[in-house]
Amino acid sequence: MKLELEPSEFISLEGIEYFKFEEDFMEENVRCIPMVVRFKLDLSGIKLKLGEWCRFHPTERIELALLPITNTIETAEYRKYLINLIKIYTGKSATELAVDTQPAWNNLAQIPQMLMEKSAELNLEISISQWKNLTDIQRFALLKLCRPGHENMNFPKAVAEFGLINT
Repeated sequence: MKLELEPSEFISLEGIEYFKFEEDFMEENVRCIPMVVRFKLDLSGIKLKLGEWCRFHPTERIELALLPITNTIETAEYRKYLINLIKIYTGKSATELAVDTQPAWNNLAQIPQMLMEKSAELNLEISISQWKNLTDIQRFALLKLCRPGHENMNFPKAVAEFGLINT
């Protein structure tokens, strides 16, 4: 019996940035971790595996998307909450990552080289003005989607959704 996936719990959730192209994020018939959560994972220094994410209750996944991390206290609370969820559902310790204190998505003065190279494949040139006008999570998403060694099939969808090219 094949299950049809319903839209994600994030598609109409207010208070977060969730992108249309993310509805296509599937791996083995499981929805992938949305960009808003991936963004917060990077900022809190925790690697969350898809298998761990899938074990969380939908309300906990929504909470991970909604919880603020605008300062060090909120980020520490987010990290603690996530570490606890991973321990509860897997019995294992969370995988910690180094936090990039100067992430490329946060540099408004320069478009990262790998993004320029990926954009060139689409005959797209992103201006510094366009780069600056994107939200932090949009810039983060573009960089995640253009990394070498990834399929990148959602990259063209993302640049179109962000108004960088016409579809």
